[in-house]
Parts: sequence; structure tokens; C-alpha cells
Amino acid sequence: MLATAGPASSKYSIFLQQMAALTKAPLYSLDGTWRYLQQSMVAIAPTEAAAAPPAGMVAVPKGNFSFMVSGVEIEGDDSHGVDVQYPWEPHPAREHSRDMELGPFFIDKYPVTTTNYSAYLRASGYIPADSYNFLKNWGGAATPPAALADMPVTYVSLNEARLYCAWAGARLPHSYEWQYAAQGSDGRTYPWGSEQDQSKYPTRTTGTTFPGPESVFAHSPAGDSPFGVADLVGNVWQYTDEFQDDHTRAVLLRGGSNYLPSGSSWYFPQALELNKHNKYFLMDDRYERAGTVGFRCVVDAK
Repeated sequence: MLATAGPASSKYSIFLQQMAALTKAPLYSLDGTWRYLQQSMVAIAPTEAAAAPPAGMVAVPKGNFSFMVSGVEIEGDDSHGVDVQYPWEPHPAREHSRDMELGPFFIDKYPVTTTNYSAYLRASGYIPADSYNFLKNWGGAATPPAALADMPVTYVSLNEARLYCAWAGARLPHSYEWQYAAQGSDGRTYPWGSEQDQSKYPTRTTGTTFPGPESVFAHSPAGDSPFGVADLVGNVWQYTDEFQDDHTRAVLLRGGSNYLPSGSSWYFPQALELNKHNKYFLMDDRYERAGTVGFRCVVDAK
């Protein structure tokens, strides 16, 4: 029951009408058969094709790619619709594979930094409608402190990452494009090869104090991919594809981060390996802004 001091606003009236419609049928009358809830992958519009790498980007050539990846969710399996549903799949599943022809495209050599994002703020005049946690580690100011100049920009939502890329004439990468740029065509486990080498990516920290990410230049070129793409794993998670169903929205995050809070191992498992990803549920800008999530952009090539 809802009590108000005066007449309900139009928004409340619409909400109450929706709830009345949803609860009209008693629960016992509904079909109890379990079914997959179908998902759709949100389209990413191509950019204007470039003939040469834009500033700060490297070329990823056209090639055949054996896309193989799995979600790191702790519970569930393909038969229960865990993870996401790519357009070529009949239902959501944890395991995904497809032979694809990808490229050519250009991709940021490094994740977008606070310096890059500051230039965007000055040029675009962007001010979020809801500023909660926006650029939290530098207070939402137009210019980051010098100590953060080479750090990946974090505390931005998925939409804010998209707006930045659009301003730059770019877009976010599809998850399989991100993986191709990181893995090349030989199926390696990490950008530098198939052996885990701690010297080539940030050391993960834990505890109750978040230290923030490292400089995007800290492990390049030793940790670079076959195409020369840097800082792909172990520093900040990176936004790629969004998926939707009738009730939820989620984005695939790639690359893992350098921080895992103390506590249960169930907390958002890491995915350093290039054949793994994690699924981050979306709600709104303030919910999505996190200190462990950044992004990089892509431009299509002629």
C-alpha cells in the first residue's frame, strides 16, 4: 500500500497502472516451465573509415580469427543460460566459439587516460546530469592531478565511455575485436604469449584500501600484444559489448584489474586470460562508475 499527502503524480500513476497490469494474473495461473530468456547484443555503429592510424592508435589487420571465450561466473552452465548470447547462438551460454574474419581496424594502443579524458571535457563541455562517483579519484575536476596523468580514466559509465569515443570519431570495440587485438591469430593465453609472467602486467593488490590503477605505460612494450597493443590485462577492466534481455542489461568486461577486495572469492572473479570475460550488470551512470573499469576506442579502417 502506498500513501501520499496529496494526489499521486503522473509518474506514480503510470507506475501503479503498470504494477496492476503485471499482478493481474495470480501466480498459480502462470506457466512454471523453465525457458531460456533470449538476449540481444546491442549494435555498435561503424565509424567513418580511416586510411591511416589516428593519433595514439595502432593497426589491426584483416585476418581470420578463431574466437573462443567463456564467462567466469562461479555458478551455472550452458544448459541454464549463464553468461550472454551472441547473435549466432540459440540461447545464452557460458562457452562461446566462432571462426570469424575480422578487421582491419585501428585500436587505441593504451586505454584512454585521465589526460585524454580531460581534453574531451574541455572540448565538449560534458557535465553529467548525475555526478555521483564521476571521476571520483580526481574529484570530477576538469583537469586531473599530475600524479594521475598517465593513469587509465576510471569512474566513468558505459555511456560516458561511448560518448568519449564518439567525440573522438571512434567507438567501443566488440568483445571479439578486443580479443583479436590482444591475442592475434595464434590462440595465446596472454598478450605476450602463453606463459603467465608477472613482470608484464600489474601485481594485483587486495585488502580494504583501493590503490588505484598503474600507469598505462608501466608494462609496455614487454606486455604488448602481437599488434603492439598495450596494457590489455591486469590493470583495469575494459568495456566492450552490451547485451539485453527483457529484464536486464549487462556489458562484457575484458582484461581484469589490479585490485580485488578482501573477502569472498565469489566477488567478481578476475579474467586475466584472453579466453575469459566477466559480465557486469548495468543500471545507470552512478551505479556503473567504478575505479577498476576503464576503456579504449576503435576506428574502422578502409
